[in-house]
Amino acid sequence: MPLSEHEQRMLEQMERALYAEDPKFATALEGSGLRTYTRRRVYQAVAGFLVGIALLMAGMVAQRIWISVVGFLVMLSCAVLAVTGWRKAPRPGAQRNAGPGMPRRQAVRRRGMMDRIEQRWQRRRDEQGH
Repeated sequence: MPLSEHEQRMLEQMERALYAEDPKFATALEGSGLRTYTRRRVYQAVAGFLVGIALLMAGMVAQRIWISVVGFLVMLSCAVLAVTGWRKAPRPGAQRNAGPGMPRRQAVRRRGMMDRIEQRWQRRRDEQGH
């Protein structure tokens, strides 16, 4: 169940207050999320890439082509994992999406639309009240 606009605003205010009051604690909490997972995945891919290089060199030294081919395939797959993991990693301090599975651009557009609707509603209420 997605959060309402009011709940999202309250959550953002609480996050800002936490960052202002204790930034070290806030960054420690932030580290346990998606960013840490993707960073770990990238590190594992880099380690796998190095293993692939070792296999490639071992195959060349032992004159076993199949070991070199396996090493190259390991290097290639780890490079792809590292690049895709790096692109998916959220930026530090970036806002979360407005809804689950919703791209950031779409979430920003939706929030902007909801803000405009809310402003129009407030204007109409103010005009009728006067």
